[in-house]
Amino acid sequence: MTPPHPTPSQTVGPFYGYALPFPGGDDLAPGDPRALTLHGTVRDGSGAPVPDALLEFWQAAPDNSRTGATGSMRRDPVDGRVIGRDGTRFTGFGRVPTDADGHYALRTLPPPPEAPYLGVLVLARGLLHHLHTRAYLPGHPHDTLLAGLAPQRRATLLAHEERAKLYRFDIRLQGDDTEETVFLDFP
Repeated sequence: MTPPHPTPSQTVGPFYGYALPFPGGDDLAPGDPRALTLHGTVRDGSGAPVPDALLEFWQAAPDNSRTGATGSMRRDPVDGRVIGRDGTRFTGFGRVPTDADGHYALRTLPPPPEAPYLGVLVLARGLLHHLHTRAYLPGHPHDTLLAGLAPQRRATLLAHEERAKLYRFDIRLQGDDTEETVFLDFP
């Protein structure tokens, strides 16, 4: 008899759209005139859009504070349903699903020079573990991570200004060194 051996890992789902998105998850800076829009498309290794990815964004406030206001996941005290943000305060956290074309968009504030990026967490079908990356806006100082990358790899972390207060940051889950987004390893 052959001894049993481990089977390959399997993914279940994705079920991201069921309970993880919340009202206002795409608006980190409700009503703030300094707000900008970051948008893009998540693509798989063959370049096809990923219609069921979920992205989380984390960032410091423009004053470099990192606590953010509470309330991203507020619940109604009567029935317990998620009602989202209070619609007035910057929390530094957002959660955005991609649409049928793999597109996402969020409104946020410019990051501070001390932490000149938005941290991005990617969850998607076929991924056994989430992926970490960063989106850097133009005009912000580069940090040690960007300085340590070859120019073609660095380019995958830079958002491009399309017009005033509108930036595009596409994410490619696989590909060669000029296509695949740089992902970070967090132990």
